[in-house]
Amino acid sequence: MEHYLNKNIKEVILAFPETADILNEAGISCASCNVGTCRLKDVVDVHNLPLDEEQTLMTRIARVIYPDREAEVPRIKRKIPAAGGEIKYSPPLRNLVDEHTVIKRLLVLVPRILEDLDIARENDRKLVLDLIDFIRSYADRYHHAKEEDILFKVLDEDLEILKSMHEEHRAGRGHVQAVLDALEAGNNQEARDHLTAYGQLLTGHIKKEDEILYPWIDRNLSVSKVGVLFTRFTEIDKKFSDTASRQKEFIRSLEEIFNGEEVINNV
Repeated sequence: MEHYLNKNIKEVILAFPETADILNEAGISCASCNVGTCRLKDVVDVHNLPLDEEQTLMTRIARVIYPDREAEVPRIKRKIPAAGGEIKYSPPLRNLVDEHTVIKRLLVLVPRILEDLDIARENDRKLVLDLIDFIRSYADRYHHAKEEDILFKVLDEDLEILKSMHEEHRAGRGHVQAVLDALEAGNNQEARDHLTAYGQLLTGHIKKEDEILYPWIDRNLSVSKVGVLFTRFTEIDKKFSDTASRQKEFIRSLEEIFNGEEVINNV
């Protein structure tokens, strides 16, 4: 079993497809991950499964890998003991979660915006450009820059989970550029498709960061690193205060136009 614990999760799933269903049932969506190079044993640590759930999960996977015999399932070594219950973030990580809430307010509205989108209309073209401006100024240069230029750099950037997050950031930027290219070409369907894809990507990405990455980072941060992050994030907040205010007002205006208040309150 130790051999497979050190294999990356995509290899394990490819060799034993039933493993994907077992992971999905445990709330671990490795099968849909864009990278999938985390080792099997790292998946357990990153998701911080309670010890009884870890044992159940690994026992089920061992039975798939070794159907003809009872395989010994070693306990995964963790730096921090497993914990359950409500997620509690350190102040700098809570800062990022709050920014996610703003981004999710836009993502909720994207399907409504796309219902009647026609970039041949000047107002619709302007709306799409405003969406791109929000994504590039607030979600990317402000929020993602905090992650890539500050948060990830206090960690080991060779960690597979961080590589996965970087890859999803790059994929999001690719969709944004594709929307701009579609505007230039006058291709309404391409613009719609890539806005849809961006929304789906970011929705899953944010969920992974809020529920998996950030709690894992908090479990591995020293008190001094939390202080460094808080100070650096505060500096970025001051630098981008005008951008943040402007884009939050943009979101509020969209919510009024598309009557999204009830949906937003449930995000």
